[in-house]
Order: sequence, then C-alpha cells, then structure tokens
Amino acid sequence: MMNAEQYIKDELRKLKEPLGLEKADDVEAQIVQLLLSKKFRKYSANEALIQHVKDSVHYCVSHNQPINLTFLHGAYKLWRLDEAPEVDFAELFSLMYYTKYVKPICEIYEPGVWFDFFVDNWIVEIMDHYAPEEIEAYIRSYQATIDFLKEYQPANLRMTITTVGSAFESRADFDARLAESLAATPMPTTLDEKDVATIELNMRLTEEQMNDPLWREKSAQLESAYLAIKGGTGYHKGREDKILVFTQPLPSGTTIPLGTTKSSIVKFWVGVGALKPDGDSYKMVILSPKQLAETECVFEDVDLGLPGKNFKKVRVIK
Repeated sequence: MMNAEQYIKDELRKLKEPLGLEKADDVEAQIVQLLLSKKFRKYSANEALIQHVKDSVHYCVSHNQPINLTFLHGAYKLWRLDEAPEVDFAELFSLMYYTKYVKPICEIYEPGVWFDFFVDNWIVEIMDHYAPEEIEAYIRSYQATIDFLKEYQPANLRMTITTVGSAFESRADFDARLAESLAATPMPTTLDEKDVATIELNMRLTEEQMNDPLWREKSAQLESAYLAIKGGTGYHKGREDKILVFTQPLPSGTTIPLGTTKSSIVKFWVGVGALKPDGDSYKMVILSPKQLAETECVFEDVDLGLPGKNFKKVRVIK
C-alpha cells in the first residue's frame, strides 16, 4: 500500500492529466450537464437551479466569458482546532476536488472557469471575535495553497479570493451599513437546533455574552443584518453571470451543492483534512470537530512543498 505522501502526490499528478473530452455541437448543454453532474452534486437539483445554471452558462458563452462559479465561506479556521488560524489539508483536499469538478469544462471551453471564493472577513471579527491577524493568516495561507495548485490545474482555470470587505468603500462604510441594518433587523424569538449548533460552534464567547441568556438570538440577529448588506453589494446575488456553489443547498434554492470532497460535506474552514484507508489506497475526507473527537487518527509525515505549519504531516484514520 502506498503511503500518504505518495497518494497525495499521485492525486496531484492526476489533476494534470488530460481527460480527452471533445467539445459537443451544443457546448452550452454540455457545460450545464457537467456543472450539474451527479458525480459531484451532493443533493438534488430543482427546476429553479437547473434554469439558473442554463441561463448563466448561456450568458457566459454568448459573451465569451469564463464560467463564473462563486463559493461563499468564512475567512477563518475554526478557533477550536489546533490547526487554526491557517488552512490545512481540508482546504487542499477541497481545492483539489473543485479542480476535478471544473476540469472537464476547462477542457472543452476555451475561456475556462473562474472559481471565486467570496469570503467573510470583517464580520468574523465582530460576530465570532476572531482577531484581524487570524483572518489575515487564514487568507494568506489559503492564497498560498491556491498558488501551489496552479501547477496542477488547467491554464484556463482561475481561482481567486475576494473578501466581502472589498465590496464596500471602506471599513467605516461597512460598519455604518451594518449598524443601520442591525437596527432594522428584528431579533428572532426562536432558533432551531441547527442554528444553535452552528452559533455555538463558531462563537468565541466574551464574558459579557456568558452573562447574557439571549446571546445566541443576538448573534443570529447580527448575522441576518450582515447577510442583508452583503447581498446588497450586488456582488453575488441575483447575477445572471454567476453561479453560486456551496457545500450544501442554500435557502435560495439556486446553489449547486458540491460538498467538500467526494466523501465529505463538512465545511473545510471548520474541519480538518484526513486520509481514510480504502483498500490499497485512501479517500480524502474532512472531519468536523465532533467527528475528530470520535475518530482515532495517526499522523504521517509528508513533504509536498507546501508552506505553512499544517502541511508537514497529515492525519490518517486508523
């Protein structure tokens, strides 16, 4: 059986291999089929999603533009993890997975794909109490991982990180709009179990919050206010030229739910990457904090040439 380093290097090498796909007469239909492929999609696709993908592909192809996929996530590594504040194999494995997803499109469509990560930065400071330097460390290490993968990706695939903060004139503008939105947003009277679990997982509680029985509701209120001004930027919502992708379906119903690896749907920024033995090979998986606590792993040394404190060894599930 190959070791962990050999396996990851072999998977990186495979990313570079051409698929031998031929461009169909109806290239738009071919791209739509690839975007909605059940090989990558983790949940069913409703009619609204299918139509949105068709419309967006038509727009991009008719304008000779790259197919624009926009992924929404937080610019942080969960503070509860030893890997924080930098990225780890969870980010690498998911980036490799998304590369495999768009690789066929890049092969048949010359303008290629623009895979844009639209990341929450300033709100994470306010809502979950991450330090600015922690957010900067995450973005810096994430960019280094994207840069590392370029060698193995199609030349017409562009992966970028765009901060939500960059869609505002300044930090003062962002803070003012958030305050205005918060004043107009009612505090929820009830929260479902999923919302409570997410809030409690991410939040670094302050002493003031520990003494406030409504801190969860206030956090949900702040998030709703933030989502309103984030959507108001016009960067990602209601755009004919953009297709949203995420780990799971989003409330809009027009997001392609990809998961994070072939075997995982855990969000990479709140989990850690690991290899699960699979016969003579492995599967790339992402473990949530709960799964990590319940899973016995050993570390194997690796040297991939990736910078950062979290790429010198990888977890292997026993």
